[in-house]
Amino acid sequence: MSHIAGVEKVLAPYRHAQGDITRLARACLPDANGALLERVHASARVGHRHTALPLDAYAGLDGFGGRNEAFVAAAVRMGSDAVSGGLRAAGVAPDEVDLLVFVSTTGLAAPSIDARLVERLGLRTDVKRLPVFGLGCAAGAAGIGRLHDYLCGWPEHVAVLLSVELCSLTLRRTDPSPANVVGTALFGDGAAALVARGDERRPAPGDGPAVVASRSRLYPGTERAMGWDIADDGFGIVLDPGIPDIVRTHLAADVDQFLADHKLTRDDIGTWVCHPGGPKVLQTMAETLGLPEGALDLTWRSLAEIGNISSASVLHVLRDTMDRRPPSGTWGLLTALGPGFASELVLLRW
Repeated sequence: MSHIAGVEKVLAPYRHAQGDITRLARACLPDANGALLERVHASARVGHRHTALPLDAYAGLDGFGGRNEAFVAAAVRMGSDAVSGGLRAAGVAPDEVDLLVFVSTTGLAAPSIDARLVERLGLRTDVKRLPVFGLGCAAGAAGIGRLHDYLCGWPEHVAVLLSVELCSLTLRRTDPSPANVVGTALFGDGAAALVARGDERRPAPGDGPAVVASRSRLYPGTERAMGWDIADDGFGIVLDPGIPDIVRTHLAADVDQFLADHKLTRDDIGTWVCHPGGPKVLQTMAETLGLPEGALDLTWRSLAEIGNISSASVLHVLRDTMDRRPPSGTWGLLTALGPGFASELVLLRW
């Protein structure tokens, strides 16, 4: 097993009520269906969101270059805060980190964001780095799985997962599609860092759950369900309204098989750590998996307080779950969905 030693949550500096972002979306998307936009924003169950820039700066964002420059600058600042906080929470010195994995699907950089953080954070120059692009909302869960894989091979090591997602910088004024309207209603900006130890590292009293196993599943024929179309003016969101049907068709069987491989059933799971993908997806997950009342309360709360911050969201929910200290010896399941279309499952032991 590997062990989660600390998780740090970071939010972008500007916080806004949903109504203020609705007005921005109306101004930036004059060709969108206004009634649809108002209805989608009102039903998103999002109360507030954070953005990397002040709201009045978004009307002037043009082209991919300017957006990406803003992404790099904010990602370095927020990523530095997240990793520093995660290391402090874990009681780990920067020069003890052996692997740094960086995930994001809202901006690009070469040198990658992780490379720009090594000297800034005081990491060793021989730290292994792995920047990952394209897993979308699933990358937080997938990143935990890949850290676990690494630490099973290097049980004496420490690994860090960093997620930075600045979804607001993907707003395109030339796209009045319903998918873009939904995007303006749900997504916000944030970051998170998770620090994990291998089995041979001495645990600390404040350590979180152990990671027992992970499972990835790609669903054939669903490539256009979620993702980006890369355009001259930035990322064009792909978001199929049939995503809840994909979840309804596949997720329960995947969860049951994963748990059965460890001689468990859904009834054995005491804690569900789920990515807040949006109201319809969460409702479908709860129904399909037959979750008990209140099982997704922290996920719903995260959606209301900060919206969907893509891959960082499930790490925020995990941190909130750790704060509640589930009973020792109980099981947890962490889940997220993303482009592919794909699911990621992580089995936890508290």
